[in-house]
Amino acid sequence: MIQFEKFVLPNGLKVLVHEDKSTPMAVVNVLYDVGSKDEEPHKTGFAHLFEHLMFGGSVNIPVYDEPLQVAGGENNAYTTNDLTNYYCQLPAENIETAFWLESDRMLSLAFGKKSLDTQRKVVSEEFKEHYINKPYGDVWHKLRELIYTVHPYRWMTIGAELSHIENATLDDVKAFFKKHYNPSNAILVVAGNITVEEVKRLTEKWFASIPAGERYIRNLPVEPKQTAARSNTIKANVPLDALYKCWHIYPRTDMRYYTADLITEILGGGGSSRLYQALVKEKQLFSNIECYHLGSTDAGLLTIEGKLVKGIRMEDAEAAINEELIILQKDGISQRELDKVKNKTESMIAFEDMSITNRAASLAMYELMGDADLINKELDRYRAVTADEIKNESNIIFDEKNSNTLYYYSNN
Repeated sequence: MIQFEKFVLPNGLKVLVHEDKSTPMAVVNVLYDVGSKDEEPHKTGFAHLFEHLMFGGSVNIPVYDEPLQVAGGENNAYTTNDLTNYYCQLPAENIETAFWLESDRMLSLAFGKKSLDTQRKVVSEEFKEHYINKPYGDVWHKLRELIYTVHPYRWMTIGAELSHIENATLDDVKAFFKKHYNPSNAILVVAGNITVEEVKRLTEKWFASIPAGERYIRNLPVEPKQTAARSNTIKANVPLDALYKCWHIYPRTDMRYYTADLITEILGGGGSSRLYQALVKEKQLFSNIECYHLGSTDAGLLTIEGKLVKGIRMEDAEAAINEELIILQKDGISQRELDKVKNKTESMIAFEDMSITNRAASLAMYELMGDADLINKELDRYRAVTADEIKNESNIIFDEKNSNTLYYYSNN
């Protein structure tokens, strides 16, 4: 059991405290309830741009990293379609430095033309390096456009196109900050060698005076049920042909999510998984094959992707995948195989929970989903999944009408 206490400041900031006296360190994690799904379709990439801007200094602290390094700390951040998360780890006795830094940039991030120009250039270079010039870099741009018709998951966190970031103005950025970066849209988690009393005192001191701002009310279009298979074909200068197949699955808070997660383990969880054993080792159709899902908050995707062995026809590779899916749909799985993937999942959860940084981020994410105590309940939800549910959901998910396929051919 991971113990924690929760309180809320009058300005709406939710605060969770997890004491762990076994470490000399502390983690301060600030999650903002904003991801790329909250962007305008013609102004995408802003949530990710902000992740960079938040390290550009605030009105009172020109360089965010310097005071933290003096205090023996380190920090990082990440943006997804659903959230933006900032975290720093430092010796517990220096924890007030982290409170000072995080509260200051929440209150008064420095918006200057120079900072925007610098970070816009950084993000533009990242876009070019990873999504334009890199082999297979455009895969998820193409897939999202194919799969989603109305939901804002149809663009990637980096942005739908480079021009959106290149054309971002100071006014655009200020409006985005005002809308999303305020206490009523944030969750603060403090974990490590601290006490609840100390965290209450520091939170009151550093965050209570920040104006609440307007609570952002999310009203996103719901993706309609897919009623016909979709596909797209690309030819590019890549080393090997590749095949990508995606199916719509459930939101993160749906109980069926856990069944879908275990299905990805059965099919593609490493060297002993079904797809790897059958299509890489035995039939030697693929040099590598994976099955995974994106763990998104709203209804997400289950994906199978593989690089074909040179000389193998795309049609044969796809038929072989479909054959494995039909076996799962018809025959289901044995209790032994189900127990194996459940044990593996349990080990992965236990391993993740060893780090206080991970624990802090998980508590923030579960609180965002509506129940921080999910950190203690999820294992039971995996354990409760039955072999019948695996079989039934395989028949629902892998319906041909629910499929999206990208054939990615090499020019070589």
